[in-house]
Amino acid sequence: MNKYQKEENISKVMDTLAQHFNYKERTTLNRMRKKPNAFKVLIACLLSLRTQDKNTEKASNQLFAVADTPEKIIKLPMKKLEKLIFSSGHYKKKARTLKHVSKIILEEFHGKVPNTREELMSIKGIGPKTANIVLAFAYGKEVLPIDTHCHRIPNRLGWVKTKTPEQTEAELEKILPRKYWPEFNALFVLFGQTICQPISPRCSQCPVRKYCPRIGVIRSR
Repeated sequence: MNKYQKEENISKVMDTLAQHFNYKERTTLNRMRKKPNAFKVLIACLLSLRTQDKNTEKASNQLFAVADTPEKIIKLPMKKLEKLIFSSGHYKKKARTLKHVSKIILEEFHGKVPNTREELMSIKGIGPKTANIVLAFAYGKEVLPIDTHCHRIPNRLGWVKTKTPEQTEAELEKILPRKYWPEFNALFVLFGQTICQPISPRCSQCPVRKYCPRIGVIRSR
């Protein structure tokens, strides 16, 4: 695939996926962009790690009904916090992370979630994807949050040939037109969860099958 073919392929895939997944189907985190609250975006993202979106939404709603600021989360008894976020899975570890992150934001950032990648990642528990989610969804910055779907699928499509999400982010920054950046994460997470799954993707239902060389796909449905 030459440079022109790759650019055309990327545009067709992005436009087709945007039509396939309408805005009502966006993830919990993406819906939060309408009325962005940086702290709530950060906490919801931490809750979303290693779980399905429906669990993120349930845990976030339950937690924010009781505690939606760093002060309130710090004051919550640990057992109550664990119970509120139980549906997100790994709830004991996540509860500790939420307590720590809230404490650091209060003590080192005067209660305001930082708006730079360096400052966000200086807080233990916040990795590159979470930092980029906050920057993109809460602060409207042009960054690419790369999770497992956003890393796997561009490799499957032949857009990149990378080993890590960090490498994928760097390569996509070079080839993905900036007009697609705001929606890239939303579309590829939904696509990866419902159709382009890691093992045995649903290629028979795929809206972009004709643009996909299916690199690394051994079996499909």
